[in-house]
Amino acid sequence: MSALDALTSALRCLPGVGVKSAQRMAYHLMQHDRNGALQLAQALQVATQQVRHCTLCHTFTEDEVCATCADPQRNRSQLCVVETPADQAALERTGAYKGRYFVLMGKLSPLDGIGPKDIGLQKLFDRIAVDGEDAVSELILATNFTAEGEATAHVIAQALKGRGVHVTRLARGVPVGSELEYVDLGTIAHALVDRR
Repeated sequence: MSALDALTSALRCLPGVGVKSAQRMAYHLMQHDRNGALQLAQALQVATQQVRHCTLCHTFTEDEVCATCADPQRNRSQLCVVETPADQAALERTGAYKGRYFVLMGKLSPLDGIGPKDIGLQKLFDRIAVDGEDAVSELILATNFTAEGEATAHVIAQALKGRGVHVTRLARGVPVGSELEYVDLGTIAHALVDRR
């Protein structure tokens, strides 16, 4: 395999990048931006060597404990469970949540062979079992509203029944600024059921 083919093949590991897109990227980097290609290669090498999981919340960090978990201003009694670091970043951008997080790094998907051990559910349950000033009183399930995300939230909620933790789920419904006639029927149905 030639070096250009190897680069094209490596770029295909990115989500949403097919053969043609990977080939265009490889040609662009080699033809127009070799310095960019070197920067990309160096950044990837450094990141794979230095980025690891936070010992408390499991997100990506270069330190043993991430900045969010180390922040003394965060509400230690609230723990928001998300599927990915990207989901955590989206919640943080809202500025509305001031608690801590736990990042599953995936979701349950029996069809894909992904079970509770593959997404770190035991680490989550161990984190919730902590007593003292880091004790969790509310667990917010912020998994995605897909079949797998719903199944993951259900399994977590069922496992925590009777353990003294108040489990809540993100609300879902009609987006702000939308008109009902343009909202899909499933969203309207969930908004009616979850009305307040």
